[in-house]
Amino acid sequence: MLINLWHSFLNMPKCDLDWHKQDIQDEIDELKDAKGLLYHWSEVSDIVYTYTRAKWSGHKIERPINIFMFSVGLIYMFPKYTLRWTFFRKLGNKMNSKIKLTEVRNPMKAEKLEQIALRYNLDEEEFKKEAAKLIRYWIFLK
Repeated sequence: MLINLWHSFLNMPKCDLDWHKQDIQDEIDELKDAKGLLYHWSEVSDIVYTYTRAKWSGHKIERPINIFMFSVGLIYMFPKYTLRWTFFRKLGNKMNSKIKLTEVRNPMKAEKLEQIALRYNLDEEEFKKEAAKLIRYWIFLK
């Protein structure tokens, strides 16, 4: 299945079922607060991502949204998360060519950057500074 190949390419950690269920619930909660079409679509893609990641991780879990919304979310999910993954690979290479960052978090959120820097034992301030420089050229991440 294409989705599983894509998740294997991103190579994000596989977590236990409870972690994935909580991740899906967090995304559903964010969808409820979404204002505007684009933000709503983005949140739907987050639900699709968390659900398909759980399935890729080997968990049996019920699809949290209807098939129409799922399909709409897929359209946004692939470019959104692939672009984020590529951004972090480039940023990680810039910081330390031996580190292969596999991240898909929102690079516009400072707290997410701090968490990633800590996880990879990188200087938080330098990581945020380099991310800010690099993101200027990544207009679709803004």
